[in-house]
Amino acid sequence: MSEGYNVAVVGAGLVGEKLVSELYRRGFPVRDLRVLARTARTAELAGRTFDIGVAEPEAFEGVDIALFAGTEGEKGAAVRLAREAIARGATVIDNGSDFRLDPEVPLVVPEVNPHALENHRGLIANPNCSTIQMVVALAPIARSFGLERVVVSTYQAVSGAGRAGVEALEMGSGDAFPKPISGNVLPLIGSVGEDGYTTEERKMREESRKILEMPSLPVHATTVRVPVHTGHAESVYVETSEEVTLDEVLSALSEAPGIEPYADPLQAPTPIEVVGDPKVHVGRVRAEGNVVELWCVADNLLKGAATNAVQIAEALVGVGAPKAV
Repeated sequence: MSEGYNVAVVGAGLVGEKLVSELYRRGFPVRDLRVLARTARTAELAGRTFDIGVAEPEAFEGVDIALFAGTEGEKGAAVRLAREAIARGATVIDNGSDFRLDPEVPLVVPEVNPHALENHRGLIANPNCSTIQMVVALAPIARSFGLERVVVSTYQAVSGAGRAGVEALEMGSGDAFPKPISGNVLPLIGSVGEDGYTTEERKMREESRKILEMPSLPVHATTVRVPVHTGHAESVYVETSEEVTLDEVLSALSEAPGIEPYADPLQAPTPIEVVGDPKVHVGRVRAEGNVVELWCVADNLLKGAATNAVQIAEALVGVGAPKAV
């Protein structure tokens, strides 16, 4: 479609606004862009004024690609409306967790598994923010040296909890978190299951296995909320199948798409430096024997959400998508 595509963005919160911004910033071929939400209103998103329509089945007539910002559960937009959009001819890219582990739904990070898009049935899932940046860093290691085990501790920004999370940090208000976040760290993201793992930790394990196509890969995660506005950081310990050297690991990372590697350990990336950058920044790399340790940081609203979703749309239409190597 040389004249472009009719695109709908469902949701006008932090992620919805970033989706709009990324569509324009990356030059996606948009013919018509409509923003949908629970209520009709006029709002400014990404520096542009939109007449926001009501998210209802009829709103998807004529839409080619629908990007859902991620409201989850039975009352969420994706559960209620994704199939309605597909029935009207749209391909849905959903940022929420409702469909990620459905074996019929591709879970895609374009730098890692773009081939998963080949057999989609109109619905594609965008992975969890903390999962995305980790698998981008893990993929070149897996391809070059094999993976045996992953242990990760996360340091996740409050914007991962939406506007309520930001307000909890900036104004000390609301109930976005179980305890105060200002000046604190909270080792609980999501609800705790009978096995002691939180929903966020289980997402990292199960989603990584699906994306990397390693269903039995041991992934041990501890996810922590920190008083940072935007930008997730992760300390990742990897056991490899083959012995590795530091130079080999740095070479594999530098050749991989979507990664900004830091060879100098004194120049490790931090969240404040990566905000606004769609890449995954990897530093503090150490390697010895069959062990690789690294530090990765990414803008959770961009590569962790909006950028990855738009990259999926790019891969669908064949423009600008990174290729896995």
